[in-house]
Amino acid sequence: MLQYQYWSRGFRGFTGFFLVFVVIAVFVKMDRISGFDNFMIHAVQSAESPALTSLAKGLSLIGSSKLAIGISLLAMVLLYFVLKHRIELILFLAVGAGSQLLNTWMKLWFHRERPNIHRLIEQAGYSFPSGHSMAAFSLYGIIAYLLWRHMRRGSERILFILFTVLMTGGIGWSRIYLGVHYPSDVIGGYAASGAWMMLCIACFEAYRNSRKSKKRLP
Repeated sequence: MLQYQYWSRGFRGFTGFFLVFVVIAVFVKMDRISGFDNFMIHAVQSAESPALTSLAKGLSLIGSSKLAIGISLLAMVLLYFVLKHRIELILFLAVGAGSQLLNTWMKLWFHRERPNIHRLIEQAGYSFPSGHSMAAFSLYGIIAYLLWRHMRRGSERILFILFTVLMTGGIGWSRIYLGVHYPSDVIGGYAASGAWMMLCIACFEAYRNSRKSKKRLP
């Protein structure tokens, strides 16, 4: 029964994120989302200032692949050698590697060119979905999930979730502000990464509870 509940919860999350991604992807493929994108880009970039530009560049750097790899390696060392959470390490690797592979494949499939309205930095490659957004959502999202399971105080959980949301949202905002991604790229990236992460968590929880059930059997 518990196993079914975890599968159900995980798949509800997966289904929700997946449906959001499908809607965004269809509008992008049909080129029916330019009005929304242009409106949001104008709203974000209209507040341009030297301070915000420095902040956006800093957040974009935090969401870069090099820094994400560094944070991932540190997290893997802690999970394997310090905390001895070997199964959680597999979950962490599956979410991160799967998100990266999905992003690479989808960029090649959609072939969406980057916006050319008001770029503050140059960025090569295709636009949809945002690689920074997918990497940030999967990395900080799975770290939040793993730490949440070991936190006991409600205040600690709230603060950490708030930090995760602000960091992930800030990285997505920075890509729009800097002019290298459409808002739909960012939202699509969050949705795609969220769907993959929830599917991995559902499998992880089902596996853990299956093992617990076997241990309780006489």
